[in-house]
Amino acid sequence: MSGGPALAGGVHCETSTLRVLFADAGISLSEPMLFGLGSGLSFVYWDSRRQPLPFIGGRVKPFEIVRAVTERCGVTLNVHETASPRLAWEQVRGALDSGSAVGLQLDSFYLPYFTSRVHFAGHVVAMTGYEGERAHLVDTAQQGGQVSTDLDSLAAARSARGPMSARNRSFTIRAGASLDLSPAILDAIVAAADAYLNPPIANVGGRGVRTAARKVPAWLERVADPPQDLRQIAALMERGGTGGGLFRALYRDFLIEARDIVAADLAPAQASALERGVDLFADAARRWTRAAELIDAAGSGREPRLLAEAGALLSAIADVETAAMEGLRILEQRGVRSRP
Repeated sequence: MSGGPALAGGVHCETSTLRVLFADAGISLSEPMLFGLGSGLSFVYWDSRRQPLPFIGGRVKPFEIVRAVTERCGVTLNVHETASPRLAWEQVRGALDSGSAVGLQLDSFYLPYFTSRVHFAGHVVAMTGYEGERAHLVDTAQQGGQVSTDLDSLAAARSARGPMSARNRSFTIRAGASLDLSPAILDAIVAAADAYLNPPIANVGGRGVRTAARKVPAWLERVADPPQDLRQIAALMERGGTGGGLFRALYRDFLIEARDIVAADLAPAQASALERGVDLFADAARRWTRAAELIDAAGSGREPRLLAEAGALLSAIADVETAAMEGLRILEQRGVRSRP
């Protein structure tokens, strides 16, 4: 594979990897488009006594984007898992030797080049080749983009166990028929809206944002070291591979790109709803960035009023995002204008 633009690291690990694999299959799609096609936007608030810190997430579970994108785009997804590190490497090496880039799910803790040394077994990278004992990878821009690591570290990262881990999971894709993006985009937008508006539990989707809004004001008592712990939560919200604004900026950019592609298929009311969705998610992204700033500042100064302000802001964000998703729901395919 050449070192062209498709090998540049993106903002989110799963969509960065997909961009490389799709380009390798002859399909050029932007990172925001891949995120949107995978109905990647979500929300989860999770906290338990076994966790050192509360968790705020803005996307669906690891690997769900990969499965959703490939299904909607009509490309073949080949996934391999094994408990044997030897068989895992043989599978990857065989794919690389045949000319295919390979996606790997692993624990980023074991990658020497990684800037944050914490366990996260839901990380995804693209492997584009190997030379001797070095593996050539594409990670996010934050981690260096085109990077390399030793094969022993890669094997340890791939075989790690723990939350969100997979058994040496690797995957490749193969392009199928020509891609008609418009129906895929509309299906993805509606699916993301449905999931956000109708979550299965109160910690997920729009209900989850409101749950977090109630919990955040008490975080000074919840964490052991407010300056360090709240700074870490805020950093993960804004810079932990989210693209800023807890993935909302990435989704805004998807909607902007989608707007031009689906324009001919929309009735006027639907076009207006999509335009309003762009504006509302731009607003939500700004508000999430501000919420992260308030959480960071609250920890540094141990100021409960700033957490109360952050909680109120999350409640307002829930209103904004719910309005956006309710509007985007009308883009379901049975409501679109037929093509001539």
